[in-house]
Amino acid sequence: MMKRRQFIAVAGASLTAGCTESFAGGGQPTVNQTERNESTGTTGGTQSTPAVTQSPSVTDVSLLLNWKPNGLHVPYYAAAEQGFYEDEGLNLERIEAGQGSDFSAKQVGLGNTSFAITSSDQVLNVNSRDLSALSVGVIMQQSPVVVFSTRETLGGELSQASQLAGTTIGTGPGMVRMLTELYLEKTGVRSEVELVDTGYDTVQQLLAGKIDAAGGVFGDAIAASAQGYTTDSLQVGSEVPAYGHVVATEQGFATDHPETVSAFLRATARGTVWARSNVEAAIDALISANESLAESRDQQRQKWLQLADAHVMSETVQEQGWGWSESDPWQVTADALRNNDQLGGDVDPQSVWTNEYLDTEAPAIGEYAAHVSN
Repeated sequence: MMKRRQFIAVAGASLTAGCTESFAGGGQPTVNQTERNESTGTTGGTQSTPAVTQSPSVTDVSLLLNWKPNGLHVPYYAAAEQGFYEDEGLNLERIEAGQGSDFSAKQVGLGNTSFAITSSDQVLNVNSRDLSALSVGVIMQQSPVVVFSTRETLGGELSQASQLAGTTIGTGPGMVRMLTELYLEKTGVRSEVELVDTGYDTVQQLLAGKIDAAGGVFGDAIAASAQGYTTDSLQVGSEVPAYGHVVATEQGFATDHPETVSAFLRATARGTVWARSNVEAAIDALISANESLAESRDQQRQKWLQLADAHVMSETVQEQGWGWSESDPWQVTADALRNNDQLGGDVDPQSVWTNEYLDTEAPAIGEYAAHVSN
């Protein structure tokens, strides 16, 4: 049983089938009164019913990350270390390292893990291939994709997209490339840029001067900075509405065990608030479970702060609460995948997400913005 200060991350293990003071207390889950009208997009554009208020019917749960543990996963380790999952009646048996968002979406869609951190595009992808991964909460309200460069390479600060005209921009494959191209189109410079495929070596090609700028995720820019370079980034999300990390579960699991899903989300939201208010202690929790990260502590701290301050928060979160989905980002992502022949079949983008299990009566969810702004 993963109890506070006694949990470990399970990296490479086989999958089994199948804050502020106001957040410090334990006790039973609070009553959820999240019923809202259709215009808020509560459950993929349909009206929700209030979540049940009983204790979790399934208490032993697992979490599969999208990748190896790092600063982007601080909320889960913080929530586990502080006992927030335990407070909700859950036994978080393990936090497992993942092998990519595609892998975690597939595994949760198969029911091989209770919950997974994946991405909106991969939730859509696996649903187009007859699996039933369901997004129940958005961690990254804005895509992590950025266009970035170093001042050493570009010869000065990168502050606007027009500066990219006449440059060569490298990106890896997949959603990063699609969103980078959409950003360049939206900002009117696509026709003036040479976009090249740099595989999974984009950062090093940028630092070697083989490309002028790069499309990547903000962690790539942080990695470049850690090597002594001065980096500047343009946020793709400023022009292209798309989500990043989401919490997913299997549709049938959510239907059968709604109180377990709501409990997991409440605990995770509490962990997010606590970690932003206790940054160094939250990084300690991450490193305690993943000792190899100690030597890159500063990078992990930067990743967490960038995630917390620029991606977890949004106007939607301020209005509706932590984790809230709206329809437009899902539609934009689905269109991009469809236009690039990345889907396995038909999928309704409004059917793969829901706000039904977000307990907006819980302070860490409904009042998230107020607590992290203090």
